[in-house]
Amino acid sequence: MIDWIKQRRSVRAYTPEPVSDEDIRLILEAAMAAPSANDARPWEVIVVRDAQLRQQICGVHPWARMCGSAPVVFVVLGDATRSVHWVEDCSALTENLLLAASSLGLGGVWVAIYPETQDEEKLRRVLGIPSTRRVLCMVPVGHPAESKPAHTKYDERKVHYDRY
Repeated sequence: MIDWIKQRRSVRAYTPEPVSDEDIRLILEAAMAAPSANDARPWEVIVVRDAQLRQQICGVHPWARMCGSAPVVFVVLGDATRSVHWVEDCSALTENLLLAASSLGLGGVWVAIYPETQDEEKLRRVLGIPSTRRVLCMVPVGHPAESKPAHTKYDERKVHYDRY
């Protein structure tokens, strides 16, 4: 398990091969196995497969251009009325999503939307997201068209035992 966690990399180039419905379901099941404060699970996910919609969401954020070439884009939403910890809970879901995709041989990248409300409003218009939901991020996922070596960002200087 540690090896495929280290294999998770930010992948921004994808082949045209589609992501199967089974893989999408496995990714979502793993994502929703994330911890959640008070078990509130304030998350929802929009699975965007439509090519025209993926092209439209490319223009939402300057770093979202890869959404057009990814066969699927997961848009992670949070319900702030369910939990004051929606950002943390949805972030845990997103990390699980990325790890699950990596474990299936797929690649993805976290495209942050929150706290940029202007980007959030653009996504609302394109995807019909209600005002009662916040947009944490988008995660384009696909079969990698680039290869990156496994790595860790471990930095011993950032670890403190017992006290600072």
